[in-house]
Formats: sequence, C-alpha cells, structure tokens
Amino acid sequence: QPQLVESGGDLVQPGRSLRLSCAAVGLNVAASEIAWFRQAPGKEREGVSCISARGGTTIYTSSVEGRFTISRDSTKNTVYLIMTDLKPEDTAVYYCAASERAYYDCTINKNDIDYWGKGTLVTVVS
Repeated sequence: QPQLVESGGDLVQPGRSLRLSCAAVGLNVAASEIAWFRQAPGKEREGVSCISARGGTTIYTSSVEGRFTISRDSTKNTVYLIMTDLKPEDTAVYYCAASERAYYDCTINKNDIDYWGKGTLVTVVS
C-alpha cells in the first residue's frame, strides 16, 4: 500500500505564500496521477489541483487558478503545491492523493482516488 505524507501546513496572514509537500513511499510520483484536495470545517472535501501521470497536464479548481501551482520532483519523489496570495477561504486541511489512472489528463474527483495522505492544516487569518 503506497503512503503519502504531507507537510508544510502553517498559520499565515492573508496575502502570504506557503509550499505544501507530499512525499510518496511505494509509489513513483513521476509516473502517477497526483492530486491535492482540501476540506474546510463543516464542508465537503473538494479537489484543488492535479497533475497527470503522463505529459504533466495540470488542472486547478477555479478558486485557486492563478494563485496555486502543482509540481513534482522525481528525484525526491515528492509533489508540491505552491500557494500564493492566500485568502482566509483557503483555510482547510490539505490532503495529497493518488490515483492509479495513467492518462494524459487528470481529475480532481475524489471518487477516482485510490490513496490518501493524512493531511496538513493550513490556516489563513489576519
């Protein structure tokens, strides 16, 4: 069973930036579809971004488009979510996830996810 371990969550002020990391064990991130989800208190888990297993296609939910960037480092077997211009509504537990899909596109539909990390908390407050 692959393991995904998130880190980098913190408490920051609006407008600041954070980089979340997702280190994978038992899974090659360079050949896997990886996604980031988040869950705010009292809300459903929502897809934030993904990167495809082939071709490196990326997708972002509209609320983070232009502010967040997903990337992967195959030498460290790690996927990152770089978050800039953070807003209070970005406050949530952020989860790294992986799918066994191996296509040139990717999905941020939680029903397509096979493996989940345990999450890292991001709090944006003045």
